[in-house]
Amino acid sequence: MDKREQQSNLSPTEVEDRIWELANEIDICMFVTWDGEYNRARPLSARVHRDENAIYFLVNDDSPKNEQLASYPKVTMAWADTGRYKFVTVSGHAMVSNDREKIAKLWEKTDEAWWDNAQDPDIRLITVTPDEGELWDSPGRFVAAAKMALAAVTGTKPDFGDNAKVDL
Repeated sequence: MDKREQQSNLSPTEVEDRIWELANEIDICMFVTWDGEYNRARPLSARVHRDENAIYFLVNDDSPKNEQLASYPKVTMAWADTGRYKFVTVSGHAMVSNDREKIAKLWEKTDEAWWDNAQDPDIRLITVTPDEGELWDSPGRFVAAAKMALAAVTGTKPDFGDNAKVDL
């Protein structure tokens, strides 16, 4: 870990706990894949299941991301709560499946915006097994603004809260 970039008084276990907590709270993440030439990002609703060491996504069968994952299974997910200055990234390996039982267990009422029901044959499941995560956990917008103002007056660098990386 590069200490110049990372600063936190949290233990690695506390960082890991906070990463899982924020990913679950924020829900929508930018799901980033590689197509062989470019990174591709799109917003997806994450089903965060720490007890299974997995993050799940329901997607369409014909999505280009499914083909990208077949060739390049390494992904990054980025969550941002800009109102509270809370940010998380998680990287890991993704796999697309047609696990109908798991799809049914993960189904939520909001999924009806895209599919009729959990039995829709066009739904696929992306399962991500996390490898590492990084956290930027600020005390909030107003505190961050006050710290920037204080730093400008005193000529010091502002402390924006915790930034730490851990293996998951």
